[in-house]
Amino acid sequence: MTSTVHTLAHPSGTLDLTVDDQGQGHTYLLLHGGGGPQTVAPFARLLAEQRDARVVTPVHPGFGGTQRPDWLTDVTTLAESYALLLDELDLSGVTVVGNSIGGWIAAELALVGSDRISAVVLVNAAGIHVPGHPIADTFSLTPSELSKLAFHDPAPFAIDPATLPEAARAVMAANRSALEVYSGPHVMADPTLRGRLAAVAVPALVVWGAGDQVVDADYGRAYAAAFPDAEFRLLPNTGHMPQIETPGQLLSVLADFAEAGH
Repeated sequence: MTSTVHTLAHPSGTLDLTVDDQGQGHTYLLLHGGGGPQTVAPFARLLAEQRDARVVTPVHPGFGGTQRPDWLTDVTTLAESYALLLDELDLSGVTVVGNSIGGWIAAELALVGSDRISAVVLVNAAGIHVPGHPIADTFSLTPSELSKLAFHDPAPFAIDPATLPEAARAVMAANRSALEVYSGPHVMADPTLRGRLAAVAVPALVVWGAGDQVVDADYGRAYAAAFPDAEFRLLPNTGHMPQIETPGQLLSVLADFAEAGH
């Protein structure tokens, strides 16, 4: 795996993106959620090692100790930046995979209309409003409370921030601050997104952990229904982050989707 910094020229300003790139084969752009890049790093390695796959994993600016320019304050602008990254790397036939807010970014990236994208995969994504199925207000929860909502079986994944080094706690705090900025004024959603998804021109796969209590499975079904061409897959014994809790299940679903020609 190689980690590089790419300097992009967005209309709003210059942006430095830290990107990990590993493996060879079909290209996946893997977008992490609010927990930071470490929530997808092991799955990126697994995908690159066990499948014919090149996995490109950017760090959302402001996460993982990176800098976020003042003009980068919303998911739409971040999605535009990732379209520029695909151009910079001269990638084609890319499957965009995103978890949580990364799934929201993937949905917006599908709407940018880049012909470099062949399909999108949303994994327990945020981003839309579904009446009766609110997204949990994660900013009001302690790490322990959030873990109970996020995992089907939280015990193996429990983290006590008090036991972490000061530098790690500082990164966690910065991740949280960046997530608050990107999530916007509507609690991890854009009220216009659900209607706009009718314009997506590529196939979509919406994957959901059945035990997710951050965003429930009916929210995921509504997400899939908003796309013109989408499939919904429910993963048993899995919560909000399948790539951590049941990575084998997620890998199998991705493989099925890829083998179907997406």
